Amino acid sequence: KIIFQLTTSDTLAHKALMKQLANITKVKPDSKIEVVCHGPGLEILQKSKSVVIPKITEFNSKGINFYACEFSMTERKVSKNEITEDAKYVSAGIIYIVTKQQEGWSYIKSGF
Repeated sequence: KIIFQLTTSDTLAHKALMKQLANITKVKPDSKIEVVCHGPGLEILQKSKSVVIPKITEFNSKGINFYACEFSMTERKVSKNEITEDAKYVSAGIIYIVTKQQEGWSYIKSGF
């Protein structure tokens, strides 16, 4: 069980995350994986800004959940219409991550 935190708008980091997810699912296909995107990291889920929407759709179909932080969305004035349909939502990304860690999930900060 792995929870990734993405807080960067860097598209190279977004592509690197997709590669990491591919590697993990290839080596350990039964892994449970979630990705929480907040702050500038929301851009990976924004239809108009993301360079990896097809990969998100692909991973979502394999059971990997991507979450947009509603607190960050409000702060950045991003509506749910702007977010890919493959995303789910959490009210506060940091709290969600901490809760998952308390439940025994491993934490990875995504980026460089």
